[in-house]
Amino acid sequence: MSTLDTGLTLIRTASRRMSAANGWLGQRFNDLMPKGLYARALLIMIVPMVVLQSVIAFVFMERHWNTVTQRLSSAVVQDIAALIDVYKGYPQDKDRALLRKIAQERLGLVVDFLGPGEMPPPGAKPFFSLLDQSISKQISRQIGRPFWIDTVGRSNLVEIRIQLDDAVMRVFALRSAAYASNSDIFFLWMVGTSSVLLIVAVLFLRNQIRPILRLADAAESFGKGREAPNFKPRGAREVRRAAYAFIEMKSRVERSIEQRTAMLAGVSHDLRTILTRFKLELELFGDSPDTEGMRKDVDEMSAMLEAYLAFARGDSGEQAQPTDMAAALEELRGDAERHGHNASVSFAGQPVVTVKPAAFKRCLANLVSNAARYANTIAISGQRDHRYLTVTIDDDGPGIPLHMREEVFKPFLRLDDARNQDEGGTGLGLAIARDIARSHGGDITLGDSPMGGLRAIVRVPV
Repeated sequence: MSTLDTGLTLIRTASRRMSAANGWLGQRFNDLMPKGLYARALLIMIVPMVVLQSVIAFVFMERHWNTVTQRLSSAVVQDIAALIDVYKGYPQDKDRALLRKIAQERLGLVVDFLGPGEMPPPGAKPFFSLLDQSISKQISRQIGRPFWIDTVGRSNLVEIRIQLDDAVMRVFALRSAAYASNSDIFFLWMVGTSSVLLIVAVLFLRNQIRPILRLADAAESFGKGREAPNFKPRGAREVRRAAYAFIEMKSRVERSIEQRTAMLAGVSHDLRTILTRFKLELELFGDSPDTEGMRKDVDEMSAMLEAYLAFARGDSGEQAQPTDMAAALEELRGDAERHGHNASVSFAGQPVVTVKPAAFKRCLANLVSNAARYANTIAISGQRDHRYLTVTIDDDGPGIPLHMREEVFKPFLRLDDARNQDEGGTGLGLAIARDIARSHGGDITLGDSPMGGLRAIVRVPV
């Protein structure tokens, strides 16, 4: 392998590693980010605001504290230097009363003189003090004598001691004279304006997000087969456009269902008329073995017609309403026992659930009848939590092989080894049940029952 090939290999390896690292960091960032639109929009507004305020605060600290504090400290040190010059130039002022008077009345400083040995030892410097740094720098530059300062001992005063030839000059200056102390006002103003902007952003975003949530609730209700009577397009132009598109889609779906229902009603009427005519003609023929077989064929055709129409019609036209599921499961248990099967029922949670009662009962009845056809013992259990209603139907029958558990839900499909062969039926029982469950926004899954047979699980959102 040449040197060029080796270099290209190394570059590709490094690129793959960087891509993997970037992918991991991106995934971590996505995990940390909020998932809701309201939280994300609020974050988009807060982060630039915080960054802007931080930049402003940094610029303010840099210019206000550094520049202004240095100038104020320089002015105070200049006054002290002038007092030292007066001290040297007027030795006739023995008690230094005139110097003290000038310092207090003209310069706002309190000055006294100590003995030569009363200079305290150098103390520890504050970790971060612009005032201490600025005064120390100005004294070293303007006076150039040994000094000692205390900027933290008293909250509103600064003590400065300067070593003179025959004494120690002690000066007390107001902190506000040497330090820009109004920074708290700036921070209060910054926090106050940020709070006002944040409150306005929260209220504005809440009003913008609310129409989106209402649209989502209306779409979810429609998916569950429920109505949203108070839904109206509101909010921003784009949100209203999506809401109008949803309303038009909902109208087209309902219109299609109504047309299909009307067509099925006409087909049902015509076919039932023909079957009724067959029955009347058979009655005119009298009783015979041939007519008895024909009557059975006509009855079977009537049953098949009702099953086909029930599957094609689905649960159209029925409105969802609060239904006591515990009572509905108890009725199913009673029906199974009347047909000679051992059945038990249990329910946990709040039993009242909003569903289409007749359609949902037909769904569960199909599952129970499917279990009763192949098993002796049936266990029906229901559970309702804050999100789902789950109904489980277990039996001790032969079950369904794993690879056929999706096939049995196909309409009109009758597998010899599966339990949807209906023994003379149409093969639509499980298909109708799943269609009803999905029209409620849920589904049906099949699994192994602890009783040794089949477990059918119906789960719909509440």
